[in-house]
Amino acid sequence: MAFFGSVEAVLGSSVSSLAKVEGIGEKTAEKIFKSKTSFDVEKELAIADKFGVCVIDITDDRYPPALKKIYDPPPVLYIKGDFQPCDSLSIAIVGSRHCSNYGTEQASRFAHLLAAAGFTIVSGMARGIDSAAHNGALSAKGRTIAVQGCGLSNIFPPENKALFEKICQNGACVSELPMEYEPLAENFPPRNRIIAGLSIATIVVEAMPKSGALITAQTALESNREVMAIPGKIDSPLSKGPHKLIKQGAKLVESVEDVLEALEFLNIDFAQHVRQTADKEIEKQKELFDTSKLNLTETERKILDCLDSEPVHIEEIISETELSAGKVNATLVSMRLKGIVKQLPGNYFTKR
Repeated sequence: MAFFGSVEAVLGSSVSSLAKVEGIGEKTAEKIFKSKTSFDVEKELAIADKFGVCVIDITDDRYPPALKKIYDPPPVLYIKGDFQPCDSLSIAIVGSRHCSNYGTEQASRFAHLLAAAGFTIVSGMARGIDSAAHNGALSAKGRTIAVQGCGLSNIFPPENKALFEKICQNGACVSELPMEYEPLAENFPPRNRIIAGLSIATIVVEAMPKSGALITAQTALESNREVMAIPGKIDSPLSKGPHKLIKQGAKLVESVEDVLEALEFLNIDFAQHVRQTADKEIEKQKELFDTSKLNLTETERKILDCLDSEPVHIEEIISETELSAGKVNATLVSMRLKGIVKQLPGNYFTKR
């Protein structure tokens, strides 16, 4: 574009002309020249229109300004949903597909509180941490953006179809890939740079040492964005990624207040507004889960004292409370209905 002046001029150039551009050799010039006839633009736009997808290029006013600033911004973006000015304050939350209950809870909690404070949550809509982050933002009636590693006529993973639709209504699903591209493994590392590029900061929750989440964090660092990590259990393999980042200088975050402190470079007035909003949401959450204000029976309190954020098996509850199995089962049903406890697969329970 800089050399030729317009898209039309690029597309009208010969192989020898294209090869004169710095960084474009003979082979790349031939690929560019051949691509003009190997890709059916009209068909692509028709498919995008059918799926309600908008196609924009990097010169479009709707193109996210933060994404333009990374080393390798995608020249074209496919968008289902919309970008809004408030999305300039986006935070990425990423992590393992095979996460623990702790990881899911933290991703959802941070996303909920940050979305309630006015931040847009960005992630990759993968299983595990990504899905928990999107759902956390949606539960706060906030905005969220999902970056797919496939074309937007595909939804990956397929079980996230309902989540995909919710995200499109409360933010956007985005891809740089043509509409019918399959979710191949090689597509996901490049899409991680878009997640980081859309965000002013990236939070890693749980991740193995060589994972997509750490690629996202590395890209964020290279783009001069903040990187934060939530610590985990020292004996969990899923903690190795966040702990490695913390050792390398990433901000250790235990609360939304820690995130806000790391973002002090924000406009002072807005930072103050965000902090006040976040503080109100945190207080609301504390009140919601303040068991001292709940009208609990003695049996319910005994059971609640056994529970934590980590899953506890029903046999442990029976053993620790010294109550009968029937009493514990009946009380847990009541507590679930009240929203005090949550049941997990395999007869495990946690506090809400």
